[in-house]
Amino acid sequence: MGTASLLSGRAFANEMMKEISQLKPGEFTWHPERAPSGPVSVVVSLPEQRVHVYRNGIRIAVSTCSTGKPGHATPTGVFVVLQKDKNHHSSIYDDAPMPNMNRLTWSGVALHAGNLPGYPASHGCVRLPMKFSELLFGATHVGTPVIIAGAHTDPWELTHPGMVLSGYAEQEFEQVVAGLDGKKPPSDWASASNTPVTSVIVSSADKTIELIENDRVVARSKLTLKGGDKLGSHVFVLNGANSDARGMHWSAITHSTDASPLTRDDVVMQRIGAEPSFVDQMQSRMHPGMTMVLTDAPLSPDSRSGKDFVIVTTG
Repeated sequence: MGTASLLSGRAFANEMMKEISQLKPGEFTWHPERAPSGPVSVVVSLPEQRVHVYRNGIRIAVSTCSTGKPGHATPTGVFVVLQKDKNHHSSIYDDAPMPNMNRLTWSGVALHAGNLPGYPASHGCVRLPMKFSELLFGATHVGTPVIIAGAHTDPWELTHPGMVLSGYAEQEFEQVVAGLDGKKPPSDWASASNTPVTSVIVSSADKTIELIENDRVVARSKLTLKGGDKLGSHVFVLNGANSDARGMHWSAITHSTDASPLTRDDVVMQRIGAEPSFVDQMQSRMHPGMTMVLTDAPLSPDSRSGKDFVIVTTG
């Protein structure tokens, strides 16, 4: 393994003394002690050529990376990890090794260890330092959200006053809290049928909300959208209940260039609603780590693949 693939012991111990922008190709920071447990999300910044890892909305790691070169651009948008393979080899590019692979699309885009020359050089994948890819592989699970964007935005904590998609009711809070009791943040499940990954996808284009459990849509509702007709692109990861605020506690990540006040994370949550039967089904399936994606893109077959995967691309 080349020296550029991981930090030396001394450099690793002092990595936070170095500005993130000054990290050299192959270098990274990793501080899981900042948030030892909870839902993980990953933000890839194409201009920065950096990967930011968050747990419970707190940044625990930053790494250099190499994304797609001209003609093989890495798509931007919201993804989830579809598949994990520690010793993967490419079926497209001459059996090339792709260690610690987190698959994002079935057509070949993934996070994995690879060469980092200091500029975009891949065929569309996000290449990572070897050691960092090992650490990230241990932190992600099938369904972990990955946002690939023109610039990275730090997640921030949001407590929604109510249960989301419906008006606030006191008994509703107690009911959902009871349903969350004993549920843990997702891990790399061996059997998705025992502990399924749940996602909620809200599309302003289709005026539709879908509830996805693993690889199937289990409920669909007409979207009620207050105010304007745009949502922007957002990812909300459920952390759990906030008893003091009597609402759900989320980590919010925005992937949008729309500066409209109506598309702010804290505002857009208040604007969406669904049919009561859908809300009931969603609340019964809520768990820490559940992902809710809001998008202005349509929920077409072109933007969907199997196994709890929705891609919202902007390029």
